[in-house]
Amino acid sequence: MRLLQRYVLFELLRVFTLMITVLTVLLVFVGAFQQATSQGLGVILVLKILPFIVPSMLPFTIPATLLLTVCVVYGRIAGDQEITAAKAAGINVLSLLWPSFILGGFLSLGSLILSDQIIPWAEKNIENTIACELETIFLEKLRSQNQIHDPTSGISITVMGVRDKTLLVPTFRYSPPNKKPVHLQAEEATLEFDLTNQQVILHISKGHIDFPGKPRFFVEKDTFPFPLPSQTTMAKPRHMSVKSIKSELEELEEKKNEFEFQRDIEVAMLLALGDFEHFQSPEVNTDLPQNQLQEKRQNKLKTALSSRFALSCSCFFFVLVGCPFSIAQARRQFLTSFFLVFLPIL
Repeated sequence: MRLLQRYVLFELLRVFTLMITVLTVLLVFVGAFQQATSQGLGVILVLKILPFIVPSMLPFTIPATLLLTVCVVYGRIAGDQEITAAKAAGINVLSLLWPSFILGGFLSLGSLILSDQIIPWAEKNIENTIACELETIFLEKLRSQNQIHDPTSGISITVMGVRDKTLLVPTFRYSPPNKKPVHLQAEEATLEFDLTNQQVILHISKGHIDFPGKPRFFVEKDTFPFPLPSQTTMAKPRHMSVKSIKSELEELEEKKNEFEFQRDIEVAMLLALGDFEHFQSPEVNTDLPQNQLQEKRQNKLKTALSSRFALSCSCFFFVLVGCPFSIAQARRQFLTSFFLVFLPIL
């Protein structure tokens, strides 16, 4: 690489490193950090998961930062008449753009690796860290907000205060679907998280339980085990690798083909027997809720697969658009060039 190209590449790397660092710090510490602390998570826990949050942001910040970088560097070079000087020396302008093309290609590859390998790994580490610190998160949230409500399970907890790991004057309310709530109140209570057996063990002291339509039931000391919330929900497509997405798509396609095969057999049997009244039965009805959910999941996975490659390759295409435009708009501010290119893309 000749001296002029090395000079341009050094300028691109210098500006890009500065901008990506500033933008990441702003997003992490002003955005994610404040949101995590406002939800009752402790500072130590936030610092533990912080290294895993940063990779999740980079695939979105890298393309925009690279576009801003080429607008700054090539806009300044063109504004200082360095492009004109290169032309006068017989140097092709395209040779000055090669460093940005190379940088855009490497960053596109890096963004794809981040999306495919690093982000799923980071999400698993975040989940493991939170699972290990589940008791700390629970107590910190009660200590800061004095209440926790889970609408999915219908359980809400209110406390007067938290001393070490002891809940002071806690009130537990369980609201089953379409039933009256059950209340439990005690002077003190402690919670033991058994991650091995996936359950929470509640130890209460000097409490009473109110069942709907029944007399109040008093207890001196007692223990109640509760299952932890289910963690078997489907993973988000963004948190899956390309290999995992393709594997799940194949499984969904096999289930779809199997259902269609069974449906065709049922239809043939009904036609042979002349039993036309059962054509709306679940065996032959393609509009079943589970079929709709599978189709929705399949569409999400396909969209995530396509958008992952599109987002990664945007680094290179941003360079293709941004470099010539910033050179043509040399006398304008670099932010003007950036927004004129970036806003139509959005």
